[in-house]
Amino acid sequence: MVDERRLRVALLAGEPSGDVLGASLMRALRAETGDRVEFIGTGGALMEAEGLRSLFPIADMAVMGLVELLPRARFLLGRIDQAAKFVLAESPDVLVTIDSPGYTKRVMQRLVVRSFPIVHYVAPTVWAWRPGRARRLAQLCNHLLALLPFEPPYFEVVGLPTTFVGHPAVEMLVTARKAEATAEAAGQGFRQRHGIPADARLLALMPGSRKGEVTKLLPVFTEVLQHVKTAGVSLHLVIPTVETVSDAVKAALPSLPFPATVLETAPERNAAMLAAEVALAASGTATLELGLTGTPTVLAYKVNPITAAIMRRFIKIPYVGLVNILQQRVVMPEFLQENCTAEKIAPVLLQLLTDPAARQRQIDGCAAVAAQLGADDPVPPAHRAARAVLAAAAKRLPPAA
Repeated sequence: MVDERRLRVALLAGEPSGDVLGASLMRALRAETGDRVEFIGTGGALMEAEGLRSLFPIADMAVMGLVELLPRARFLLGRIDQAAKFVLAESPDVLVTIDSPGYTKRVMQRLVVRSFPIVHYVAPTVWAWRPGRARRLAQLCNHLLALLPFEPPYFEVVGLPTTFVGHPAVEMLVTARKAEATAEAAGQGFRQRHGIPADARLLALMPGSRKGEVTKLLPVFTEVLQHVKTAGVSLHLVIPTVETVSDAVKAALPSLPFPATVLETAPERNAAMLAAEVALAASGTATLELGLTGTPTVLAYKVNPITAAIMRRFIKIPYVGLVNILQQRVVMPEFLQENCTAEKIAPVLLQLLTDPAARQRQIDGCAAVAAQLGADDPVPPAHRAARAVLAAAAKRLPPAA
């Protein structure tokens, strides 16, 4: 007789990128179990739309760097304790912690004595800095889901079973391309839906998914765009954003030198990236998504100088953009910290806007990335992740009657 009871899955996400992963995983788990699953934990609007009642708003946990964390440490520790006590009391079949190590690692540390397995989704970047994190994570969870193909050996060597499931950006690209058959169709359909002139040149402006990122980067990006306008280039800005920063982005619209359209739903954010001719973006998942859509991009990032000084002592790799890391060379130009200035960024962005050959070189450089991330696998990343989660949960489930 088959066990027909519903699986109880706890998920803990602490920022928008984790909310995206969590929502996709929830959909895949429902599909894989025939909808015999229920969810508890913390997540954002996307996970709540899939049926999660979040214990508290994930915006509470979205802190950008070491210096920014200190004034809110007591409050954040209270939320971490709240989440740990909640999960222990609920005793789910499996707990999935999603990225956000400042949050999820501390919850796991409070769950050393437990009766359920923990699966951590998104490997720490031990290949870039602080390799000792691999051994510490192996002591806290039972299984790891890795987004990048070269990551499993870094964790398996310290005894943590790890599954490469692929990057969610691949799934996003496949979904977006199904919705819009070609890049040209994407551009036409997107413009029609949002009342954008057919001949407008679209630039995707993506200043980050955290308030601290938007605060630091949007003024720089605005100045870059002023330089572009002065150079005689006319644009229409498309700004894919998320709930945690949408108010800050909208408040800045009057200061932008070009008309702008803000996109807040996942399908339209994806369509905007497909339709855009070029992009100016904060380093992060967005730049990989832009690479997969073949959108030539200039990447920028800036954190508190003290945070940057600490990180530079530990980081072992020459790039921060995932496209560049995967290709082991500069495909997307990077402007970080003291180089993140309008004077340095504007000429490179102008070259992408005015030189078709420069755009094509970047498109060519991004072409191999999708295959590296499992785009050719018939099983989407979220379903690979769901199957690994179910395998972990099966170790807790009682035998069939």
